[in-house]
Amino acid sequence: MKKDLKKTIEIPEGVEVSVEGTRVTIKGKEGELKKQYRTGKSIIEKKENEIILHCKGASKTEKKLMNSVTAHIRNMIKGVQEKFEYELKICSSHFPMNVEIKGADVWIKNFLGEKNPRSSKIIPGCEVENKGDKIIVRACDIEKAGQTSANFEKATTIPKKDKRIFQDGIYITKKPRGEI
Repeated sequence: MKKDLKKTIEIPEGVEVSVEGTRVTIKGKEGELKKQYRTGKSIIEKKENEIILHCKGASKTEKKLMNSVTAHIRNMIKGVQEKFEYELKICSSHFPMNVEIKGADVWIKNFLGEKNPRSSKIIPGCEVENKGDKIIVRACDIEKAGQTSANFEKATTIPKKDKRIFQDGIYITKKPRGEI
C-alpha cells in the first residue's frame, strides 16, 4: 500500500545547511560535510530552519531509503556540532606492542614478536591520538571515524590462532551513539 510520507529534521542554531537537488552540505563549528544521496522518488528541501524529506506514493523501499537518508543527515548535523569519538585499547599479553602514528599511516611494531611492522591507514578527515595503551579517533563524519577504527582492528587480526588464547590486538572499547 503506497502512502504519502514526510520527515522533518530541525536545524539547530550555529549550523548552516544548503540543499541542491540530492546534495546536502552542512557546516558547523567543527567542520563541513557534503554528501550526495540516492533518494529514489523522495525530494529533499530546506525551508527556514528545517530539512524536509517527502515522497508521494512511497513504497516500502522508498520508506526505508527515506529513513536511512534522515538518519545520515541527523548524524551529519550532530558531527559538525561535536566530533564523533571512538576509543580503542591496545592489548598485548605476549609481546609488548608499539603503535606509531606517522602522517596518514599507523605502524604497529612488535605485534606477537613479528619482525615486520603491520600498517593501517587513517582516512582523511580523522584525527588520531595515541595515549599510552589507548587510541582515540575523532572525526565529524561517523563513517570515517568508524572505518579508521575498524582498520586498526583489522590490522591486528591473527589468522589460524585460537582467539581465546591469543587476545593480543587493538580493539574498539567505546563507540559514539549515532542515529544509524
